[in-house]
Amino acid sequence: MRCAAAKWPGFLSLLLLLLVAERLPAQGLQPRLCEQATPPKTKEKFKLYLLVGQSNMAGRGAVEAQDTVPNRRVLRLNKEGAWEIAKDPVHFDKAAAGVGPGLTFGKTLAALDTSVVIGLIPCAVGGSGINVWQPGAFYAATNTNPYDDAIRRAKAAMQSGTLAGIIWHQGESDSKPDLSSAYGKNLTELIARFRRDLQSPDVPFVAGQLPEFQFVQTDSIGKQHVNADAIRVNQAVAQLKKTVPHYDYVTAEGTRDRGDRLHFDAVSARLMGRRYALAIKALQQKNAKARSRVRAK
Repeated sequence: MRCAAAKWPGFLSLLLLLLVAERLPAQGLQPRLCEQATPPKTKEKFKLYLLVGQSNMAGRGAVEAQDTVPNRRVLRLNKEGAWEIAKDPVHFDKAAAGVGPGLTFGKTLAALDTSVVIGLIPCAVGGSGINVWQPGAFYAATNTNPYDDAIRRAKAAMQSGTLAGIIWHQGESDSKPDLSSAYGKNLTELIARFRRDLQSPDVPFVAGQLPEFQFVQTDSIGKQHVNADAIRVNQAVAQLKKTVPHYDYVTAEGTRDRGDRLHFDAVSARLMGRRYALAIKALQQKNAKARSRVRAK
């Protein structure tokens, strides 16, 4: 029972792998009970984080006991739009949802600042390309509008809290010749669009790079070759640090797949969550120092 329900030629191989893997459930424990939660009365004490991208943000790792241990200062906005104590799976995009970076991200931030409550807004959609993360775009695989849904859910959450950051992990679906070269431009526009539509021009934004286990693909005749387009996506993610303000990225170095050469295993998803949290915290501290200097003038 799902908690959310309660309140190559190489590219062809990659595409097939995506379709098959998205139908495989993340095996492991599944929390049966959800506990509704009430946000803090003061919006400044309720720090909200938007989780967006595709399946490695949503999470496909096997749920273990530690992933169902609650932290009462880490909440999630469930599918129905109600706040509850966060447990994995945090996301609900597909039946395959499992351990992603979100819960560890939230718990790490809660440990770094014990004076606030963390609110996770899960909106990642497995398999979605960056092209559907724009107003009005429809993603047929899940019968959703990823960008519009994220904006709607974020605005609803912001009635109770303050948007403190956005984390993004995506690019697998754009790791092909006709898309990877435009990834930097598309991601730049996406960041600006989120900030504009959520009226948060300085909100920290952290993107994650693709893991090295996606750099080698096997084509239809069993021959392996380097996926240059995945490498190109990673280069774009890194280069944006030079041009986009209040932005940083995290690497996927040292991560492992769950056996499908596509998705993080649970250990790696948690590692990515810690990296996202530390990067977001660093951007927040940098912003705070900048505001202090302005006030001092």
